Amino acid sequence: MKGQTSALVLSTVSMIVCFAAWSVFPPIAGKIQEFYQLSTTEKSILIAAPTLLGSVMRIPLGILTDRYGGRKVYVLTMLFLILPLLAAGFVNSYGPMLLCAFLIGMAGTTFAISITYVSGWYPPQKKGFILGIAGMGNLGIAVANLTIPVMLNEFGISWVFWTLAIVTAMMALIFWMGTKDLPVSDQSEGLKESLSVVNRKETWLLSLFYFLTFGGFVSFSMYLPTFLKELFHLTAVDAGLKTAVFVMIATFIRPLGGYLSDRVGAEKVLTVVFSGIFICTLFITYSTNHFVVFSVSCLILSILLGTGNGAVFKLVPEVSPKHTGAVTGIVSAAGGIGGFFPPVVLGMIKDLTGDYLLGFLLLVGFSVVCLWMNRSQLSRRETRFGMR
Repeated sequence: MKGQTSALVLSTVSMIVCFAAWSVFPPIAGKIQEFYQLSTTEKSILIAAPTLLGSVMRIPLGILTDRYGGRKVYVLTMLFLILPLLAAGFVNSYGPMLLCAFLIGMAGTTFAISITYVSGWYPPQKKGFILGIAGMGNLGIAVANLTIPVMLNEFGISWVFWTLAIVTAMMALIFWMGTKDLPVSDQSEGLKESLSVVNRKETWLLSLFYFLTFGGFVSFSMYLPTFLKELFHLTAVDAGLKTAVFVMIATFIRPLGGYLSDRVGAEKVLTVVFSGIFICTLFITYSTNHFVVFSVSCLILSILLGTGNGAVFKLVPEVSPKHTGAVTGIVSAAGGIGGFFPPVVLGMIKDLTGDYLLGFLLLVGFSVVCLWMNRSQLSRRETRFGMR
């Protein structure tokens, strides 16, 4: 029966499929670099290109989901995605491949569509946990890291893209047949009313936090195979497997972040998360020659990032319940952009300095900024309610 369960399940599965497409380039970037003789910066741009469009377009697609319903917007987005996936299998130079990568980025917008669509089906007291489950569509990144190296070795680059196009088409059909839209309210409201959320301080604060938590998750998911291959000389398949473990831990822990936020408050959860990120990134920064320390630090970091993602999105529907799509679009766009710039910056730093030290130190500093701003926000709230 079409209802809240089918909306949650099919939205999550569709997002897994779309995020697998969104993450197609990291596992095959090394092969493309060899084929086109690319620099580290050029390879990093190719890896990050899907993240850019997938981030920026979350804002309008979140608003469109508010206005026209998630079922229509989700299916149309998946149908669009088929085109660059098919085209990528035919290109034979870097420029056209980069264009396809950019357009494949539309797959990343399904996060905003899914969260907005699922949010409307559940009451506020359950949204932390439920949206954590919906966010498990991030598993698509793990699916990509597990399956794409194998497909590449067995069938070649073209069939990697064509297979994703076929699966996406099938998923679009299943989603259309298996879901329905809730009645869309406030259709008279225009773009101005939807974008009124930009005047709320909470929108930008959550954007900053998600820039770190989801941006960190995406950045490590996209660039960890490169770290493992360059720093510790792992094979593409082995690096993909270990990256998949990182992604799965961060994804499966996300509902726990939402649940804990439902119980004790998202701000308190985020205080622990940001403190932990600061410590872990320090260990990562100075363990690039120690595989065990680097690996354990990355695994703990995955727990913290996943928990933080769940905690941030507990707060998102509270900013403006009537414009959840707009807030989701802005906050998730910030998170996506947080996944775009670090890989590019890391590539440039590596080309200029020969290592990644400065890039890791920037992450350390940013975690301190988020910790300070979250503590300030929590202190103001406690003062307001006479809790101190």
